[in-house]
Amino acid sequence: MNTSRPWPTLVAASALTLVCAVAAGVAGGSAGTELTRGPTAAELRAAATREVAERWRTWPAGRVFPATLAYSAEQGGEEHARRVGISPDTSCAHADPEAAEGLRLAGCRGLLRATYLDALQGVLVTVGVAALPDERQAARARAVFPEDGEPVPGLLPLAFPGTVAERFTPAVRQAGSVGQAGPYLVLTTAGEVDGRPGSAVGEPRPAVFAFAVEISERILAALSTPAMPDCGGEEWQC
Repeated sequence: MNTSRPWPTLVAASALTLVCAVAAGVAGGSAGTELTRGPTAAELRAAATREVAERWRTWPAGRVFPATLAYSAEQGGEEHARRVGISPDTSCAHADPEAAEGLRLAGCRGLLRATYLDALQGVLVTVGVAALPDERQAARARAVFPEDGEPVPGLLPLAFPGTVAERFTPAVRQAGSVGQAGPYLVLTTAGEVDGRPGSAVGEPRPAVFAFAVEISERILAALSTPAMPDCGGEEWQC
């Protein structure tokens, strides 16, 4: 005759089942809360950072490089630079060799370029947007470019045959600039419409090319300023 008493085992099993059920309920409740809660402030900041870093790729070319850009006139008031064209090529190699190597070593993701004409139609400027993996790498790449307005080593000009910019060759460059914010560098290289080599120009006239820096700063500000995340929008990952 089996005199063992099975009920303690059954009680233990029942208790274990109850504990598991409670644990599952707690876990399910936590998961449900996690799925239904709104994004935290940290998550919103992370989403905003990701969105900024992808603007060079997700924004239409005409948003990165507007058709016209305002700048301050030498005589006072406001004038507008007109876009001549945008390059479809996003290779990071469109710079002097030393500068291109610096971009490559910093992990350059793409280099966008567009050429603008000043309001007096005498000066051309190519603006380049270099997208880097993050702010630290962008600062690293910036160190390759001159800070004193010299155009070399720097961005190569973007010419368009059959337009006012058809003679905008590397030899024409007279001024350059570099700016950085977040993961972006915005570069400029400027010269005169008549195709005069920079080496043939007499006394430097920095005021003539000052507008190039101003329009590049507008482009950089638009690209690097975070926006309030809209977690329902297709471009956001909250």
